[in-house]
Amino acid sequence: MIEPERRPAQGTELVFRLMRLEDVPAILVIEREAFTMPWTEEAFRNELSHNHFAKYMVMELAGHIIGYAGMWAIVDEAHVTNIALLEAYRGRKWGERLLDELMKTAAYLGMKSITLEVRVSNEVAQNLYRKKGFKPAGTRKGYYSDNREDALIMWADLPEYGEQAVTEGSVDLK
Repeated sequence: MIEPERRPAQGTELVFRLMRLEDVPAILVIEREAFTMPWTEEAFRNELSHNHFAKYMVMELAGHIIGYAGMWAIVDEAHVTNIALLEAYRGRKWGERLLDELMKTAAYLGMKSITLEVRVSNEVAQNLYRKKGFKPAGTRKGYYSDNREDALIMWADLPEYGEQAVTEGSVDLK
């Protein structure tokens, strides 16, 4: 798992750690700001307490949670459930850092590939995912219930954890 207070590359103030139940109120602020259909407090509490496939992390700056990411690790595939930053912290490539940490965690857990759904209209997110090696693999028609928008399904292969462990800013997962 992620070392609780691991600091990434020198010179940054970002901290990545496992999400805890007491983080849920801060996560809900991000969730409501980032998504038209935010998850509920109960949904996050269930993920953290009862879903043994769920792995969630937070990204902190100066002790404040500014982003989070989650996935389900099932057999050898990781499914990204959500990834979000507070709006004030977008545009700094920190979403990319958060996705990097999530992908490194998936590789550490033995996942061979990672998948997600993204709104077909969300070109900013799609560009980030493509940059990280995700490729389109189909669509889910009417996936988003708020407006029946289609979701683009994207997949990426993950390198073995040992290949990533020596990269700058990698998380030491024990």
